[in-house]
Amino acid sequence: MSTASSRLARLGDGMRRHAGLIRGLQWAVVLFYAVLLIVPACLDLPQPQARMFDDLAVFAQFVFWGIWWPFVLLSMVLFGRLWCGLFCPEGALSEWASRHGRGRGVPRWMRWGGWPFVAFCMTTLYGQLVSVYDYALPALLILGGSTVAAMLVGFLYGRGKRVWCRYLCPVSGVFSLLARLAPMHFRVDEERWLANAGPHLPTPNCAPLIDIRRMTGCAECHSCGRCSGQRGAVALSPRWPNEEIVVHGQHTENPWPVRLLLFGVIGLAMGAFNWTLSPWFIALKQMSAEWLVERGIVWPLESDAPWWLLTHYPQNNDVFTWLDGGVLAVYVLAWALLMGGWLTAMLRLAGRLSGRGRALYAHLAQALIPLGGCGLFLGLSATTVKLLRYEGLALAWVQPARALMLAGACAWALWLGWRIVRRRGVSSLRQPGVLACLALACAPVLAGWWLMFWGWN
Repeated sequence: MSTASSRLARLGDGMRRHAGLIRGLQWAVVLFYAVLLIVPACLDLPQPQARMFDDLAVFAQFVFWGIWWPFVLLSMVLFGRLWCGLFCPEGALSEWASRHGRGRGVPRWMRWGGWPFVAFCMTTLYGQLVSVYDYALPALLILGGSTVAAMLVGFLYGRGKRVWCRYLCPVSGVFSLLARLAPMHFRVDEERWLANAGPHLPTPNCAPLIDIRRMTGCAECHSCGRCSGQRGAVALSPRWPNEEIVVHGQHTENPWPVRLLLFGVIGLAMGAFNWTLSPWFIALKQMSAEWLVERGIVWPLESDAPWWLLTHYPQNNDVFTWLDGGVLAVYVLAWALLMGGWLTAMLRLAGRLSGRGRALYAHLAQALIPLGGCGLFLGLSATTVKLLRYEGLALAWVQPARALMLAGACAWALWLGWRIVRRRGVSSLRQPGVLACLALACAPVLAGWWLMFWGWN
């Protein structure tokens, strides 16, 4: 065993030995999370000249949307779902509620594989309608509501498990996709597991309900360390960062992660991030308003919706009409359908050209995970950049860094695609056509981010 491997293995074993310390860390994060979520929602709206170090609401906005979420996403690529296992307040509270709850079995409807897709899309769209990035009350409603739902599900189902995290969490599907790129995971040697007759460590409580013996990656693993050293067959280990996609990516029967990637992570998220800058959105709204006025339909132009349904902060001159909300929903969903439809068409064409059909389509789609993850990080970090510029920082390096990240993510996606077609035995004569389709799939994604960061600025 190499030095790096042995150090990682010892780290994993240490996580198991110090489970009490990890639980204490989780409760500290819960307290921090609760303070920053609840207290700003009880305060008056910050003044326009407020800065993050003299106003708690602005500070909480920066922490949640400028640091917390962008870098949680980045951590998935670097460390797998370590955040879920060690820090996530929602997961910790759900598991705590489950230990003291009813302990019912997980119902069949909850096991449907499409819930992460539906939850991500609904949460993302609703967040835009209520301006969740800008105000404390919507953040409390969405993040706090999700936490309450997680605790309720934990109380009703499972015994000391994270049923919510496994099946219903709005970001669990995204985390699962990004964690496939991580350069480390808890590796399981199944042969050694079966051959090791004992004595054994106590059976670990796998909160996310994973069959540890057959685990081949970290898409679902929360990297909590509870199973480290079990039967001498489980160890935190380094790995080739693309192993889970290239080697194990073909073994998937659930179509929903691919749909989440193409229509949600890439398509819907891009529309949600760029609508505030888009001249197309403005043109669509103006055209819709003129059409309504010509026909004497004026109620959609009213701005009497409550804040929890549409943005309504007249003291900040920030109020959505019913038309604003409807056009926003249409615009974001149109991005999802058009972008996701284009990606699906190109990947299906690639599957046909390869001679492998739908089987290669589902595998090749995972090559776009780096591009999807990069887009999410850049979109969320746009809030980071905006708030830091309010503090007087020029950040001239940001635009070149964005361009470099997008180019790197695209190159990574194409390289993954090449490794996938080689591993699947696609003939050398067919490979250029397959990779050309993948490149055509990437092109509008890059164009969309170019519009947001360069074309519309």
